[in-house]
Amino acid sequence: MTTGGNGAALGRLMARPDDDIPVRTPRVPAREAAERELSDPRYHQHDPNPIQRALDWLWERVDALFTAAAHTTPGGWIGLLAIAVCVLLLAIALRLRLGAVRRTPTTSGALFSDAPRTAAEHRATADRHAAEGRWSQAIQDRMRALVLALEERTLLTPGPGRTADEAATEAGGALPAYADRLRTVARTFDDVTYGGRPGTEAAYALLAGLDTELEHAKPDLATTPTRSRG
Repeated sequence: MTTGGNGAALGRLMARPDDDIPVRTPRVPAREAAERELSDPRYHQHDPNPIQRALDWLWERVDALFTAAAHTTPGGWIGLLAIAVCVLLLAIALRLRLGAVRRTPTTSGALFSDAPRTAAEHRATADRHAAEGRWSQAIQDRMRALVLALEERTLLTPGPGRTADEAATEAGGALPAYADRLRTVARTFDDVTYGGRPGTEAAYALLAGLDTELEHAKPDLATTPTRSRG
């Protein structure tokens, strides 16, 4: 019985048609077929664009950096946040203590940096600035008006590259009674123009008053420069 049953089973197995045998595809052709299938645009129509992929990569790096910092900082993320707050408070304290960052002057300190204008033109411009409360600009133009007025009266030799201090020193030699006030307004001009300090109404009033007085001041003829004539 047993032998006969095994023989019958073996006969049925040998008699199985070829269609029932599982199909086995070689590994390399199968991989190539899968790659061809996945290269179909239908599978990539929702993929992020190159910019989005770059941003994703960047944020992953930033996240990894902060995560690593949090793991090495006492207290983890809370400790890292506390350090960030301390740095921010320190920056605010330094800003309040030192004031606004002043830009490095890009000029050599010359009094005039634009196209030539007359003393009256600078004076009118200064008055407009003053009327609108722009004291820094008013001081700058009034100082230029003062110096040009002295040049126009030949009390100063023309000097396009002259600084406010140089003009005040030379004018103080021709008008010794005003030497101290001339140096004061020259320092005010430098502070406003190159030192980053805001102009004030009081400083402008002092400069404007000196400019008005100098229009009628009598020079010391022994030290007054003469304009060269060609």
